Amino acid sequence: MIATTLRLLASLMIAALAGAAGAQQNIEPQEFEVTAGEVVTAIVTVDIDRLFSQSQFGQRVAQGYAAEREALANENSSIAAALRKEELALATQRAEMAASVFRTEAEAFDEKAQSIRRAQDAKERALEDTLVQGRDQFLEVTRPILGQLMVDRGALAILDRRSVLLSLGSIDVTDDAIARIDAEIGDGADALLETGPDLGSDTAPEN
Repeated sequence: MIATTLRLLASLMIAALAGAAGAQQNIEPQEFEVTAGEVVTAIVTVDIDRLFSQSQFGQRVAQGYAAEREALANENSSIAAALRKEELALATQRAEMAASVFRTEAEAFDEKAQSIRRAQDAKERALEDTLVQGRDQFLEVTRPILGQLMVDRGALAILDRRSVLLSLGSIDVTDDAIARIDAEIGDGADALLETGPDLGSDTAPEN
């Protein structure tokens, strides 16, 4: 019975992975519950998104990202207000300027505004990149922990839960993985890789 169940589960997973390449990955996998100890599986799954968002490491990254995004939004508001003030002042002086002088001043202001916009857009992209890098750091730092969890469970592989169409609920080890990650590295501040920025730092976007 157990061997038959494992063969069926393996067939379902192979079929799911074959179809996952060209399909959206946001379909919630269906789980079937079994009595604890009834099935020993060579495959376990984790919910990568929940693993990151609910771990202390992921929460630190998310908080750092939110703080920097708020700082950037405030900076953008201040810049927009300053540019608006300058634009109004230029418009007020228009009647006192020769047409050629006003045109030169207007072109210079427009170039200044466009340059600032490009700089702020670059900061926006850099901020988004740090979030991706934070997630990559998390996956790299936690790889040994997940590997040991896999060994302790007697499994041969860990799959992302989103790539599985059907599974037994007992093979999901996300909660156990989060507990182990929190216990071993906490918020990850002391376990970060040297490559890539630390989203947990208190640095704000440069002016």
